[in-house]
Amino acid sequence: MVLLGSNLLFALLYFQTAKELEGAQVIISTQRYNDLNINFLKMFIKRVIKSDTEVDFDTRLKLENSVRDLNDPEILAQWQKFVASQSEAEAQKNVKNLLEMLADKIYIKS
Repeated sequence: MVLLGSNLLFALLYFQTAKELEGAQVIISTQRYNDLNINFLKMFIKRVIKSDTEVDFDTRLKLENSVRDLNDPEILAQWQKFVASQSEAEAQKNVKNLLEMLADKIYIKS
């Protein structure tokens, strides 16, 4: 009887710990996404928006890789719209949409 009781206790503790681990993994995943998102935003602002010169190939490649690292199809699609912009007005519209989307996807625990 004592053995059965201790087995039930261990089973309950196991499932409780598994649930806590699952919650921690979600938090870590969210934090990783936020870090990637914010790092991309910082790089984009510093190297594109604040730049007085043409964006070089290496910078474009870093930005492209950084946006792909987010693994977010919506952001990637908006990035591709920005990159494919045919005019300055279209590029400005697309960059505003990209920045808004990036900011909206940052998860802030309230």
